[in-house]
Amino acid sequence: MTKTLGENLKRLAAACPYPLYVVGGRVRDFLAGLSCVAADTDICAPAAAEDFAARAAECGFSVDAVYAHTGTVKISLGEESYEYASFRTDEYVRGEHSPEKTCFTCDIALDARRRDFRCNAVYYDIKGEKFVDPLGGAADIGARRLSAVADPRKVFGEDGLRLMRLARIAGQTGFKPTEDTLSAARENAELISDVSPERIAAELDLILEADARYGVEGGHYEGLEILDETLVLDRIMPELTAGRGMAQREDFHSHDVLEHSLRCALYAPRRIRLAALLHDVGKPYCMRTRGAFACHGEEGARIAEEILSRLKFSKKRTVETVRLVATHMYDLRGDARENKVRKFILANADIFGEILALKQADYSACKDDLSTAPAVIKFRAIYGKMKAEGVPFSLKELKIRGGALLELGFPPETVGKTLGALLEDCCVGAARNLEEELLARARKVYLPRAVQK
Repeated sequence: MTKTLGENLKRLAAACPYPLYVVGGRVRDFLAGLSCVAADTDICAPAAAEDFAARAAECGFSVDAVYAHTGTVKISLGEESYEYASFRTDEYVRGEHSPEKTCFTCDIALDARRRDFRCNAVYYDIKGEKFVDPLGGAADIGARRLSAVADPRKVFGEDGLRLMRLARIAGQTGFKPTEDTLSAARENAELISDVSPERIAAELDLILEADARYGVEGGHYEGLEILDETLVLDRIMPELTAGRGMAQREDFHSHDVLEHSLRCALYAPRRIRLAALLHDVGKPYCMRTRGAFACHGEEGARIAEEILSRLKFSKKRTVETVRLVATHMYDLRGDARENKVRKFILANADIFGEILALKQADYSACKDDLSTAPAVIKFRAIYGKMKAEGVPFSLKELKIRGGALLELGFPPETVGKTLGALLEDCCVGAARNLEEELLARARKVYLPRAVQK
């Protein structure tokens, strides 16, 4: 493993009078044969934060932060950055992410037992060039297994965020949690309520892109399945898990509402997986209140906004996700006239690629059919025609500006609406995106109306 470490880190280890260890994911990944370009490197030693910080500074590192009460130091040198932690034991208030009390130690086994999973508790002595495995984590890595460093009920009881980390690490690495680990997670699922919404959202994002971390195919789906199996998903998105066991028409669906949603995320590209997960979140509500799934797109958009606001996702992310949920049902039967589809494409041109991706994922999730969705074929064909015709998809692409309408005598308050009307005319073929033609149509069709108003 020495060859994978930077020369600066090895020089720092040589300068320390105590062994300096790499621990956690970096060691796990090396032993498991997993590679990640942006692999994090955590280091630790049986030494106080202040002592380590001083030695790092002497070796030319920038000491970016020192937290003496937790024994944590952040250092960097060029593009290298590391987080150091003194050997310690932690005491928690049940479920809270931050320890209530920290005690420093020189015992590596005690330090190992404050961690989450055995696979993350294997150490590499940089100077000694050897692995130290106080809890048998190397065997777990070899078996692709996730087990807790101690009684799993205690481990999850100490920190509710570990419930999300279990799903995330399993999804990223392909490791399988042991049955007692899963059982303990289920028993402690309510502790996720003690974790801040921002942390939950951050972990959920990592789960939704888990397959990309090490190239584990379907890793994001496996992570979501663990959230479902441990009932943690019930705590963070009860509106979604209300679809568990809710049957759908067998001629269209092979799965219940919840499993269909998870599989939609499975088949979706990373950029829209949150929308894919929530696209049918309105179905349980509609079935409960109306006895049918009708209008679940509109209700789902409302519910999705409530969920994302509760989890404190960014406004931009929320708005786009809600739009995708609201539009995913458009032209479900494929009988919408071409001009209506053209107007829909124009109105949603900024997210049209995402809409097609969601429609495809939704189709594939119904019967696990990876063939191209009929709606995608239809929409792509119409979009292709619009592109060939030179249709503008935004006011910025329109060949005239507001100033030209003012010169024609349009009252200022009518200019914006008129430009929008001309854009739609180009969309449906009533005009071409040529300056002279647009000016002529504006003068003939819209100026009389504008002046009359």
